[in-house]
Amino acid sequence: MNEERWHIIFTGRVQSVGFRFRSKYAADALSLRGWVQNLWDGSVEMEVQGLKEDIQSMISAIQTSSYIQIEDVISKQVPLENDSGFHIR
Repeated sequence: MNEERWHIIFTGRVQSVGFRFRSKYAADALSLRGWVQNLWDGSVEMEVQGLKEDIQSMISAIQTSSYIQIEDVISKQVPLENDSGFHIR
């Protein structure tokens, strides 16, 4: 199976609700690599790399939080990188 890397922007109630920490927990559990950070406009930006089904599982896990409300997801596939682990920026 081939790895993929996705650049994703999440909007909605995604800051000050544990989104980045939930992302890291889910990414670590699935051995995904990349990073997540808050943006100035209230959205959250992420790059995540791994198997497509694991990335989808990670996003599903993030959405199960009762405080996080994702309204929109903008994503595009980007070139693979050599990250070691998943980091909160």
